[in-house]
Amino acid sequence: MSKVRTRFAPSPTGRMHVGNLRTALYAYLIAKHAGGDFLLRIEDTDQERLVEGAVDIIYRTLEKTGLIHDEGPDKDGGVGPYVQSQRQAAGIYLQYAKELIEKGEAYYCFCDKERLDSLKTQVAGKEIVIYDKHCLSLSKEEVEAKLAAGVPYVIRQNNPSTGTTSFVDDIYGEITVDNAELDDMILIKSDGYPTYNFANVVDDHLMGITHVVRGNEYLSSSPKYNRLYEAFGWEVPTYVHCPLITDEEHKKLSKRCGHSSFEDLIEQGFLTEAIVNFVALLGWSPEEDREIFTLEELIQAFDYHHISKAPSVFDYTKLKWMNGEYMKAMDFEVFYEMALPYMKAVLTKDFDLRKIAAMVKTRIEIFPDIAGLIDFFEELPAYDTAMYAHKKMKTTEESSLEVLKELLPRLMAQEDYSNDALYELLCAYVGEKGCKNGYVMWPVRTAVSGKQMTPCGATEIMEILGREESVKRIQKAIELLSC
Repeated sequence: MSKVRTRFAPSPTGRMHVGNLRTALYAYLIAKHAGGDFLLRIEDTDQERLVEGAVDIIYRTLEKTGLIHDEGPDKDGGVGPYVQSQRQAAGIYLQYAKELIEKGEAYYCFCDKERLDSLKTQVAGKEIVIYDKHCLSLSKEEVEAKLAAGVPYVIRQNNPSTGTTSFVDDIYGEITVDNAELDDMILIKSDGYPTYNFANVVDDHLMGITHVVRGNEYLSSSPKYNRLYEAFGWEVPTYVHCPLITDEEHKKLSKRCGHSSFEDLIEQGFLTEAIVNFVALLGWSPEEDREIFTLEELIQAFDYHHISKAPSVFDYTKLKWMNGEYMKAMDFEVFYEMALPYMKAVLTKDFDLRKIAAMVKTRIEIFPDIAGLIDFFEELPAYDTAMYAHKKMKTTEESSLEVLKELLPRLMAQEDYSNDALYELLCAYVGEKGCKNGYVMWPVRTAVSGKQMTPCGATEIMEILGREESVKRIQKAIELLSC
């Protein structure tokens, strides 16, 4: 059996969509699981759609996610160039297209835009051109005369218009397509560049690709690819078609949804490792009942035969949960460095940011969550005194006022504002009152935070705030409750 070789062949047209990242990840995992090679090929044949800087985005994303390619434009493995425009300049595609013409499997088409427009028809609500093989009937002399006269042309595949074509996909099984649906697709465009479909077949063969991973929208085109392989006498690779990725409303994940690209998610505070883990599960299920995987664990566990046929929903809530799990497991120093900009965006005063980071580490799902958890340290928010009434803690506004009034002089006299010392002080007061801890802790925490939910307890908050600010907030609470 030949060595497994897969490729990721993105077009440099902008940020990397989640679907493209999944294609890269699955191709990488298939290769590495089998001890094979993972190639990077840049498909820039559609010159009009190229975006400046997009190639850098591809490199940066693959490096950050750990999907390191064995061969590519920057790592020659002997089957380059790995950029299609460079391969086009070398005449590779035209050479193979002419070989198909000699075999009767392709032909020159000189039809102009006006004639092609006359062939337009409506299919499933879309206006498309179904070519009528007009130029297939041109004699060799007519073709040579038009070429000599410089008449613009494309080269089309000569597909049968009757009968059916079948092929086997490793995920979807046997697929049969009516040949009338195949159409004579363009192989070489009028600008001399190959189409995506043709370049892929030629390059995959010449680069020894054994497994082709792509979205299931290419299922219907596979018979055309197979006919090209067969026309050349080449071995057809193993196809692995991946299911559609939809949003929560079961519509195709749009670039406009705000979280459809890898860079969108990074900017929203997600961790790379969590994104990769989540994307791996968008259409693939492991044999064991678990969801958290490192990249190395994915390599070991990945069996592409477990890829689903059904569309996979991009569950943003689940991604946030998974990211939170990665946050909890992170090394604290790494977490602190990553959380620092988010804390500094909210806090300008001289707080112990390391202690605050430790408080929020297990309580957030994404880094932007930090702001809403810690903003009260910077400034006490306006709040409703009804918050002091808590059924479970058995507190009321009146009881809270009494507690705060009695604690104020003790808190003013307290020198040691460490968490342990403050906790000891409050517990001593609880013992004197003969009440439950919550009866005292709830009003104190409310007074110093102005919030019902905080990342830590009352004494931890006061340790961060210090004596002056803590006392000031207790006094403010007494003032509000006394009105």
